[in-house]
Amino acid sequence: MDPWDDDPLNNPVPPAAPLSQRAMAVRPAPYLDGLNPAQRAAVEALDGPVLMLAGAGTGKTRALTARIVHLLALHKARPNEILAVTFTNKAAREMKDRVHRMLGEVAEGMPWMGTFHSLSVKILRRHAELVGLKPSFTILDTDDQLRLLKQLIAARNIDDKRWPARMLAGLIDGWKNRALTPEKVPSTDGAAYNNLGTELYAEYQERLRALNACDFGDLLLHCVEIFRRHEDVLAQYQRWFRYILVDEYQDTNVAQYLWLRLLAQAHRNICCVGDDDQSIYGWRGAEVGNILRFEKDFPGAQVIRLEQNYRSTPHILAAASGVISANAGRLGKTLWTEAEEGEKVRLIGHWDGEEEARWIGEEIEAIQRGTRGRDPVSLDRQAILVRASHQMRAFEDRFLTIGLPYRVIGGPRFYERQEIRDAMAYFRLAVSPDDDLAFERVVNVPKRGLGDKAVQSIQIEARRLGMSLLEGARSLVAQGGLPARGAAQLRVFVEGVDRWHAAIAGARATPADAVIEPLLPETPPATDLSHVRLAEVILEESGYVSMWQNDKTPEAEGRLENLKELVKALEQFDSLQGFLEHVALIMDNDAEDAAEKVSIMTLHAAKGLEFPVVFLPGWEDGLFPSQRSMDESGLKGIEEERRLAYVGITRAEELCTISFASNRRVYGQWQSQLPSRFIDELPVDHVEVLTPPGLMGGGYGAAAPGFGGGFGGSTIEERATRVDVYNSPGWRRLQERQAIRPVAQPREARNVTIDLTAESAYSIGDRVFHTKFGYGRVIGIEGDKLDIRFDKAGEKKIVARFVMPADMADGIPF
Repeated sequence: MDPWDDDPLNNPVPPAAPLSQRAMAVRPAPYLDGLNPAQRAAVEALDGPVLMLAGAGTGKTRALTARIVHLLALHKARPNEILAVTFTNKAAREMKDRVHRMLGEVAEGMPWMGTFHSLSVKILRRHAELVGLKPSFTILDTDDQLRLLKQLIAARNIDDKRWPARMLAGLIDGWKNRALTPEKVPSTDGAAYNNLGTELYAEYQERLRALNACDFGDLLLHCVEIFRRHEDVLAQYQRWFRYILVDEYQDTNVAQYLWLRLLAQAHRNICCVGDDDQSIYGWRGAEVGNILRFEKDFPGAQVIRLEQNYRSTPHILAAASGVISANAGRLGKTLWTEAEEGEKVRLIGHWDGEEEARWIGEEIEAIQRGTRGRDPVSLDRQAILVRASHQMRAFEDRFLTIGLPYRVIGGPRFYERQEIRDAMAYFRLAVSPDDDLAFERVVNVPKRGLGDKAVQSIQIEARRLGMSLLEGARSLVAQGGLPARGAAQLRVFVEGVDRWHAAIAGARATPADAVIEPLLPETPPATDLSHVRLAEVILEESGYVSMWQNDKTPEAEGRLENLKELVKALEQFDSLQGFLEHVALIMDNDAEDAAEKVSIMTLHAAKGLEFPVVFLPGWEDGLFPSQRSMDESGLKGIEEERRLAYVGITRAEELCTISFASNRRVYGQWQSQLPSRFIDELPVDHVEVLTPPGLMGGGYGAAAPGFGGGFGGSTIEERATRVDVYNSPGWRRLQERQAIRPVAQPREARNVTIDLTAESAYSIGDRVFHTKFGYGRVIGIEGDKLDIRFDKAGEKKIVARFVMPADMADGIPF
């Protein structure tokens, strides 16, 4: 019996093929075992352009690896004729390891498997002279790049404070991502960097050639230019690379797209693997349009959809699909799974961000113990995914307080971040001017014209006097022992420390919330400042805030947000010294490592990861979707934010919880928050709305007392907010504004700030009721904020409109 008659799927070679090919094809192929039909079709579609549209958790890496092995097993290509491109070194190593496990030593002969940059370096070293370089060229890191740009800026007498080097570096990087050489930068960009951007770009490129160097952007840009200008070189690589495979194609920028397209023009055997619904890196140059127009770029291309998910439950997949379906710019696919139904996606609304952090902490511990009617889940299998890094602070503080071990993935923990350590050093110096370690950290941050030699002179003078570095600096300035520029700025710094220390020494006990508006930089600090306001003064007068405001890198905005979160954290303490002691103690206690830790990370950092239990906090308009994305990119920005929501939901394997807060303190002011527009895009049948404990007798979901058809409401957002039953004028106004919410409101229209000048209708001694804290008595009044001593919850500061007279609350259970 002819084996070709048994199973056509297992025999892709036609019966008329030569015997050698038929013999090769019928050999065992264990790498094909276990592939589902779509994966197998993607593996066996070897010739011509193929787009493997792989949804989250659909086994794309396995299919991509099997495709490489299949090419080699059928002798369609030699190992050195396969170009396999990834975005990260980790992904490249994983691919090599998988191929090695399947093929053994054959994998060692695959020199063209790696990242875009590593492969471009190989090509560029072979042909460096074609772009004016030598094969021994060096690759500049970010610090070297900035140093070179600063030299060019100084040569033109440009004010580097107004036009910092980082801003120019960002512009040049953006142009290189778009494969634009200086002469090709469009005229619309001519006004960049004070109308000098393109000129400085050209000077920068000439300087790099003179140094026989290039930056990371050049690695791809130079290769594209070589391929465009030298057809013989391009033809050589087109002959070599018979098959091209690309992972994460949705994240390619223009330069990477052109690099690939030029190489694939000859054989057209290019297989791109990606998911348009997971394109979340537009802010760093990624173009989702590259994957959307694949069929147009490569006529006759096969589009194979991998839709069977091996990660999440049906409810989670349905929720993610419901959200992403609102995007217009997508190719479309429907994820499905054979897994059991599992639990619905949970949605819960909280009163404020602190309550959200408390609830999530308690829920994590309950899930760890297995006291929620489900099997225990260890801490290292639970994760909190936030939209912005400054959200982490509330969770870190809460977890440190209750002793819940955690790790921050994709970055340092909040109190270990550079900007937080710098700010804390300023605070330490203000509290204790003799703190030499703090002095050394910030004496030249921001830059004050003090080099290593100047700092060394300060240390020598301090040792000579047997005093602190601050006193050594004071003495050196008085003696004129430093260059004029550095001495002048050092004098301002020393005087600033003296002023801040005097303010702490003479400060009176002023409530932290009494001052909200930041102090104007030109206003001299008084000795009656609250410690919260003094912290703002220190960061402003030191120039530290201005340093990050002038920094045009993508990280700068996040650093400023973190500084605002740090100042906000001070409100919970009576003094700067008390806060510093608290941080020192919790960081010391946390030094003991734990085998299991909850993971906290941003949604961007979570891409590619998965956890059985996932919490998605902060789903509020302005926070998620990000106000900046909406303002700067409009509909395109909203669609990328929605893809980020899709990524977040699909990280969950078994349990996904989405939460939002009705109030958050933003920039030191309480603001009413609107639930994220993405919440209403969740399919109602796959979501369970939870009742926050203490509002309606505890309990969760449909089993909670008072939850049922009587609440009505056709949307999840309405159900979530109604079940919270914050029966106050402020909450009712929020509901009214939700009903008329425009597509993209400006921040000013969305915020409801507390009026510190308003007069309260309550008097000291009045009995009041709060839906969360119960009954209490007013013990202090400040504008429309009340200091209330609650019978069970202790002393709280509450906005007057969120409480009611106790006699009006008779009969309300608490």
